[in-house]
Amino acid sequence: MSTLIVYLPLESAGPATLYGYVLTPDRRAPASAASAPVALLPQPAQSNGEVVAVVPIAALSWHRVTLPPGTSGTSARLRAVLDGLLEERLLDDPEALHFAIEPQARADATVWVAACNKAWLRGAIGALEAARRPVSRIVPEFAPDMSPAPQLSLHAVGTPEEASLVMTGLSTHSGVTVLPLSRAGVALALPTDPDASPIEVVAEPAVAELAEQLLQRQVRLEQPAQRWLRAAASPWDLAQFELANSGRSRAMKRLGTYWLALARAPQWRAVRWGFGLLLLANLAGLNAWAWRERSTLEQERTAVRAALTQTFPNVRVVVDAPVQMEREVAALRQATGAASGRDLESLLGALSAAAPASKSVNAIEFVAGEIRVKGLDLNPGETASANRTLQAAGYVARPEGDSLLVRPEAAR
Repeated sequence: MSTLIVYLPLESAGPATLYGYVLTPDRRAPASAASAPVALLPQPAQSNGEVVAVVPIAALSWHRVTLPPGTSGTSARLRAVLDGLLEERLLDDPEALHFAIEPQARADATVWVAACNKAWLRGAIGALEAARRPVSRIVPEFAPDMSPAPQLSLHAVGTPEEASLVMTGLSTHSGVTVLPLSRAGVALALPTDPDASPIEVVAEPAVAELAEQLLQRQVRLEQPAQRWLRAAASPWDLAQFELANSGRSRAMKRLGTYWLALARAPQWRAVRWGFGLLLLANLAGLNAWAWRERSTLEQERTAVRAALTQTFPNVRVVVDAPVQMEREVAALRQATGAASGRDLESLLGALSAAAPASKSVNAIEFVAGEIRVKGLDLNPGETASANRTLQAAGYVARPEGDSLLVRPEAAR
């Protein structure tokens, strides 16, 4: 999945403001990395490619708070709770700051909260959206180490004139600490315990020599683009509260990102294979079931044809077995003089058994296997009782004006 990772500038966004960026096809290796104005930033290769914004370490402050019971999610209530918890720790008005809590935070637990200037962040994200590069996620450049046993990690970043030393995983109380890359800063960063485990130092090429001189140890080189790739892979998403509720395109973009990750990411390959095999198994099962149903239906049709031809050998060609069977039975009944359920005698016999004995009729009209009886004059209760009796015998009765219509039930 193609991803454009944009490093947000600290200054106010403008047409000429440079944004550092990394374009990667798989989030593992950068295809290109440079700086450009927002209008000249590249687009992800796929139409549903992801755009991830990285917030510089200098723009964020980190705070450790304990959420009270009953607070969860990113609701307005949680925002008000954070305002109250952090009000005494912040130099700015909480209303002017944007807050974001750590992933999978739970109520009644101690969590990390990131804070940054709300107007600055909205301006930087709005500039990207105005350039038709809507942001799917907002991640911090550095985040606290939330593992059970955090390890101290040092990162030398910046330029020789403005070099900084970033510490992560120092303790459970200081998730991310930024110090000047100087002798005083190094003295504060390095542990005084001689038995402490070795510390890995990562440095940008611009400040690698200075870091080695001050720390008196070899450093591992890392380009800013590699650090931004690692930040984009973190579970953090700072698009919470107001930023999460604004921008319908961001929500749709995130949904498209999740779908593409499921469809193309290597870690989901087993799931895709399993889903494909399940789909094939269902298709095979449906085809087998359909074949069985067709076979059963054909057997029933064959049995009906056989019953017709065996009962009436004179029928040589079977077109519609039930209709032909009914026609042959009617002809046989007519030839032998037997009464059928559609004859007048059968209809009158069923009606006489269902109608009250005290009732009499004025006229009977017999047409096409049904009779109309006039003058019977049944009340609703008597009509319902007669209808039940007629239905048990295979007939149905229905009042029509001053008449009662009686006919075989199959004729409805």
